[in-house]
Amino acid sequence: MADRLTGMEVFVRAIQFGGLSAAGRAMGLSPTMAARHLDALEVRLGTTLVNRTTRRLALTDAGIAYLDRVERVLAEIAEADAEASAHSRAIEGLMRVSVPATFGVMHVVPLATEFHRRHPAVTIELGLDDRQVDLLEERWDLAIRIGRLGDSSLVARRLAAVRLAICASPAYLAERGTPATLADLSDHDCLGYTLAPLTGTAVWGFGRDGTRKVPVRGSLHANNGEALVLAAAAGQGLIYGPRFIAAEAIRRGELVEVALDADYMDPGAVHVVLHADRRPSARVRAWIDFLAERIPRLAGDW
Repeated sequence: MADRLTGMEVFVRAIQFGGLSAAGRAMGLSPTMAARHLDALEVRLGTTLVNRTTRRLALTDAGIAYLDRVERVLAEIAEADAEASAHSRAIEGLMRVSVPATFGVMHVVPLATEFHRRHPAVTIELGLDDRQVDLLEERWDLAIRIGRLGDSSLVARRLAAVRLAICASPAYLAERGTPATLADLSDHDCLGYTLAPLTGTAVWGFGRDGTRKVPVRGSLHANNGEALVLAAAAGQGLIYGPRFIAAEAIRRGELVEVALDADYMDPGAVHVVLHADRRPSARVRAWIDFLAERIPRLAGDW
């Protein structure tokens, strides 16, 4: 097993450093010994991982696939070794977190600042994006996702419920009237979120599962909830979306919630998710515990 792991490390370092000689120097091995370890690894696998010339190394298709897996294996071993050491339990290092854009700007950025005060040796890289990233392929440590989670290989921890609201500015309601029924929506400017079909540009869904669908139309569509809140507060129309986006504008009196004659959809919850194949580091566990402590408190205002 030791020789196998050495071969794997030689393979990874040779690609990182551009040659077997450099890999050997980094590991305290001669170029000849480094080459032997790589040869032995390829023989054991029964395939060629690297095409070698005097000037460079070129990964084969098998080598490309194997490199990704081996890097993760070696990272897991390094993490396990570190956590087994009494002197390496400090919460430190880089943590990459994917977050929905509006939720991230409004709620996660302030939390990241608070977390930094607790753990100043941790650097957080936030990816603010409403698309669902591939955690493994794009090398994110974890993600915050909002909604109902489908079946997947991800491990999820529920942080807080989400509820929807329909809002408009006092000036808009004074001019256009306050809708009281679903039928009234046809007389209003309904601003649509382009990434959510049931609170989107042509249809709004009602009832717990969104099965009661109402046609709508509006003068503005956007793929960002914060932009829609700003437009609604400026008097452009009604918005239908997560209340956490509009909560601050509601508190300031810039938006007013509207009650209709139907239940709004149940949009699910805020979750933190990570890949089941990745053992979370100490910093990731600390961040998840911190979110589980703080987000439910914030949700009380949503």
